[in-house]
Amino acid sequence: MNNFRKEFTTYSIALIAVAIAINIGGGQIPRLVGLPLYLDSIGTVLVGVLVGPWAGALTGFLSNVIWTLTGLYPQAIAWAGVAAIIGALAGIFGQAGWFQQWWKAAVGGLITGVVAAILSAPIAAYVFGGVTGSAGTDAVVAAFRASGLDALFSNVAQGTMSDPLDKMITFLVVWAVLLALPQRLKARSRGE
Repeated sequence: MNNFRKEFTTYSIALIAVAIAINIGGGQIPRLVGLPLYLDSIGTVLVGVLVGPWAGALTGFLSNVIWTLTGLYPQAIAWAGVAAIIGALAGIFGQAGWFQQWWKAAVGGLITGVVAAILSAPIAAYVFGGVTGSAGTDAVVAAFRASGLDALFSNVAQGTMSDPLDKMITFLVVWAVLLALPQRLKARSRGE
């Protein structure tokens, strides 16, 4: 419980607010241009790494809730739990030092993407019938459906293609951001 309290300072709460805006803005890009990616976890991963798993989880969860409430992506709330797990995993990988080398960050992103795909596919298939309102990923699901797969396996196939790549890109973007941040700011984020 002590780690939980340490993660929530005035500074980290302000960082969470900025991260939520980054998530929603980043998540709108692929939706608008039809990419089969998400790019909606950059802020979540950044907070997870800089502050910790609890703050990362809260950032992911709140991002999806707020994204839904704004009306920009009403379905986002269905994946709020998955977004929280992405933030928690980022925090765990961050605490384990995986963001100190680019290839470890990439592997952490791939692992997180596989977990996200496994957790997200049943939500997409059973809650939304496989159609989530994201043109890029919906097109991939439609292609798998046309090949004869049912809604669940089409969403699993799409997720195992999109999610690991998306989270690897996300983790590498955060790795690059961390390289650019002053050491003083990184230390303050961790409460040092």
